[in-house]
Amino acid sequence: MHLPFTSEDFLNVFKIYNEAIFPMQLIFFIVALFIVLMLFRKTIVKDKFISYSLSFFWLWMGIVYQIIYFSEINKAAYVFGVLFIVQGIIFFTYARVPYKMSYQFDKSIYNYAGLLFILYALLIYPVVGFSLGHHYPHSPTFGAPCPTTIFTFGVLLFVRNKIPVWAMIIPLLWSIIGFGAAISLSIYEDVGLLIAGLTSFSLIIMRNRETSIGPA
Repeated sequence: MHLPFTSEDFLNVFKIYNEAIFPMQLIFFIVALFIVLMLFRKTIVKDKFISYSLSFFWLWMGIVYQIIYFSEINKAAYVFGVLFIVQGIIFFTYARVPYKMSYQFDKSIYNYAGLLFILYALLIYPVVGFSLGHHYPHSPTFGAPCPTTIFTFGVLLFVRNKIPVWAMIIPLLWSIIGFGAAISLSIYEDVGLLIAGLTSFSLIIMRNRETSIGPA
């Protein structure tokens, strides 16, 4: 994949981004931990909290990361930004309507795969990146597109409703685009992005066929 920027340019964007938004990375991580906790609890506000949080993550990635920072080296980021904003609106809309996207831990293969991707996004991803020499602030932190997309797929594997295919298209597209860029830029921790995207998309379609609960 031919890119209009170098690996050095890409990692420098993360340096500028990370230094400018600190300590938002810590807040994102704490919110993610609350989401994980909520996945195992039966509370009235659980579904809304999770969907609103995912909405915030995607709106942030679209507006702040893509449009404000990444666009400095790649004008395609404006297109990515709009797509991420659309995805954020999708999650926001689902949060506004009761029971449209209901999250539940049921000890299924879907949940265990989801936990694996969540673990990868929050813990394994930064460890792999560090081992490859991508040290903070020159590294993708949680709240940036690739680890957060992996996390999103992990959370979606806990949804017990049927999820329309169109609601997953943007994250799936990003998992493919991000993987292509990862190979070109030697950001090999992003290989997990493609695995999470294709695996989660396939599993969710399988679950859609098995569940009797109507479309989310």
